[in-house]
Amino acid sequence: MSAPADVDRPHVLVLGGTAEARALAAALVADGVAVTSSLAGRVSQPRLPVGEVRIGGFGGAAGLAAWIEAHRPAAVVDATHPFAARMSRNAAQAAAATGVPLARLARPGWSGHERAGEWTWVADVPAAIDAADAARRPLVTTGRQSVGHYLSAWAHREVVLRIVEPLTDPAPPAWTVLRSRGPYDLPGERELMREQRADHLVTKDSGGTFTAPKLEAAAELGIPVVVVARPDPVVGVEQRTDVPGTLDWVARALRG
Repeated sequence: MSAPADVDRPHVLVLGGTAEARALAAALVADGVAVTSSLAGRVSQPRLPVGEVRIGGFGGAAGLAAWIEAHRPAAVVDATHPFAARMSRNAAQAAAATGVPLARLARPGWSGHERAGEWTWVADVPAAIDAADAARRPLVTTGRQSVGHYLSAWAHREVVLRIVEPLTDPAPPAWTVLRSRGPYDLPGERELMREQRADHLVTKDSGGTFTAPKLEAAAELGIPVVVVARPDPVVGVEQRTDVPGTLDWVARALRG
């Protein structure tokens, strides 16, 4: 993909795929900034942001650095999913190699939620499986990329799996696979858990409000919650938790 046609406008690369990334791109374009949003391509029908869009990986940190050298954005914002740890590391390495300013935009997590102390927090999906081993029919919402772990441990257990994209291979006969995309609401989440007879909720700390109603529904129904904690942020990268704060950072970066 070529760089935006108007070379006189400042240019920002947004590593996206989240609602925050789309909101940021829209705000930057409204402010007269040329934006290229990069999507990983893992979702078959992604919600596209305004501005230029590229879909697909860069080929690691070196590939991203090469793209930055070729297109010379004035700043890069990593607004990928809070669990996109590899992309965040690649962005940090590419920014360091090219000297381009980089900030990380990630919505606030749920560690400050009023019920956070009631949940079982774990470091990764295998630990979540161990923590929920007593479940007879868990509702799993940790994403399609984590499915392999559950297949190894719970292939013969009744699992309710909610994902956005279809599975590559058929699910085990005992599983119920639900395809849907948020945002969700409390009545719907409550009804889902009742209808599916879920006795545990296994999720990850995606944060924000789009998928948070499941946490309230589980509390109302007395369903134990296991939460996979977020990966640590990359050391040395500016951190922002909302679009206005990120816009302020971009404005400073563009001023040099």
